[in-house]
Amino acid sequence: MRRIDELHRRWPFSGSRKLTIELTHEGFTVGRRHVRPVMQRMGLEASYRKPRISLAARGAHVYPYLLGGLAIEPPNQVWSADITYPPIAHGFQYLVAILGVASRKVLSWRLSNTLTANFRVEALEEALARHGPLEVCNTHQGAQFTCDEWLGSPGGRRRPDQHGR
Repeated sequence: MRRIDELHRRWPFSGSRKLTIELTHEGFTVGRRHVRPVMQRMGLEASYRKPRISLAARGAHVYPYLLGGLAIEPPNQVWSADITYPPIAHGFQYLVAILGVASRKVLSWRLSNTLTANFRVEALEEALARHGPLEVCNTHQGAQFTCDEWLGSPGGRRRPDQHGR
């Protein structure tokens, strides 16, 4: 525990994998399944910049949740859109996916190195072009899905069903 603490102070951005490798190089016989719980017990975790992309924009309208008790059966009745951020060497990539809720299939997706609205709107427009009109587009109420560009897109104003997570 002492050595893990020393290594964590030296490299606070290192997680259990990196610390396990360093401890092994130093001659300790440990595995990640040992280092990880020890780090948790000590309250240590890798510190790195985490994106904050689900914050609502100032003054954004709060939309009601329209899916409560709704039986979702037709393919284009409800779509869902969300953004994830896979880490890369110097930051993040941003991946938006448009999913058909009934079919559970990815209808469209885009990858970008910035959070500008164009890649999200392009994904929605592609899904609309391929699969036709939809009734409800379900998203969270983060700034990415309450911005004017998204709401002004062809599918963005169609019965917006944006709920908080």
